[in-house]
Amino acid sequence: VQLQASGGGLVQTGGSLRLSCVASGHTFTTYAMGWFRQTPGKEREFVAATTWVGTMRSYADSVKGRFTISRDNAKNTVYLQMNSLKAEDTAVYYCAASGGSGWSIRRADSTYEYDSWGQGTQVTVSS
Repeated sequence: VQLQASGGGLVQTGGSLRLSCVASGHTFTTYAMGWFRQTPGKEREFVAATTWVGTMRSYADSVKGRFTISRDNAKNTVYLQMNSLKAEDTAVYYCAASGGSGWSIRRADSTYEYDSWGQGTQVTVSS
């Protein structure tokens, strides 16, 4: 599966952005998708995840109530709606896909649960 993330940019504190991640290739094998973020010198951090079918969702505590992950199966696209953005949300955001049915919502925050990654899109929140 190939992933293409887009939608990043510069926004002021309190603003909103919507990230998109389009999957191509063997998308029928995709079981779950997630969003992670990373800042220089830090490890990649889990943001949100969703199964490709069904309604299971998972969010990092730091984004609960502000971010929403959703998907459009017909477009092979996963979205991350980010509202009430804070300076600490500034990062490169990556989308990821898991092709394994062994993926677990309880381990959704682990990078090891995903086997395909997009190229990242920069989100900068100015204070």
